[in-house]
Amino acid sequence: MASDILSHPNRQKKIHILTLDTVLADDIYERIHNDPRMEGYRLISPQPVVAEIHKAARDTVSSKLLILDVRRETLPLLQRAYTKVVGYNRRDLNRFVFMILIGDGPAFQAGRTLDCFVLYLVAFRVDYCPMAFFYDPLLHYEPDELAYQGIDNPFVIDGKLPKSVAPCFTGRRHPTTEAVRQFFRAPGESEEIKAERSGILSNLYRKRLSKQFPKNKDQMDALFSKEGARLSSEKLHLYPLFFEDWVYDLMEKKTATN
Repeated sequence: MASDILSHPNRQKKIHILTLDTVLADDIYERIHNDPRMEGYRLISPQPVVAEIHKAARDTVSSKLLILDVRRETLPLLQRAYTKVVGYNRRDLNRFVFMILIGDGPAFQAGRTLDCFVLYLVAFRVDYCPMAFFYDPLLHYEPDELAYQGIDNPFVIDGKLPKSVAPCFTGRRHPTTEAVRQFFRAPGESEEIKAERSGILSNLYRKRLSKQFPKNKDQMDALFSKEGARLSSEKLHLYPLFFEDWVYDLMEKKTATN
């Protein structure tokens, strides 16, 4: 137990990506790996099974950034592992190590306000002290859209887009979540094309979220900015907009040992 409260100031330029979703893990990994600003960063993405993430908890004390998937459906499976991660890094949080959370948000119905995120974000602030929380609409599945295997087996999604955002992307084809992520990540394309696709995604999400939260149109500009939307004492960001910028800024953030 004593190791839980030790400080580990001499951290490397390492990033741990903890999730049971291989598609999300690949998206995070590739976005960081292909960003020329972050050449030389070491990315650690354990196999997407609960036991492997448990094993990785102790190794997180050598990383400067931890990226955790905290969606509602898998958080109960990973809660013990995440508690270990926080325990090992507790003394160094927001000093020598930083945390980004990516999640699916609270359960909500169209017509609500963004304030439905407040208590949800406050709970994560208490438990994890993240530097940023990113809401990812591509994670916002309803319970009947998901399928699970055993606790030590990979988290399984059948590849379909969540019903809540499928209207954004359907045309003559019905793309999978993996295809959507890859298209907007634009691997191998120029920076101009990547920026163009990011703009397309922003427009699609803006239209959808404006319908879901019609009373918050005045906050949409903030939600689609790097700074995020302030909701009471919390801030909400939208994945993957400005995600790489946040990763780079936190990895280059000066600490007391620099």
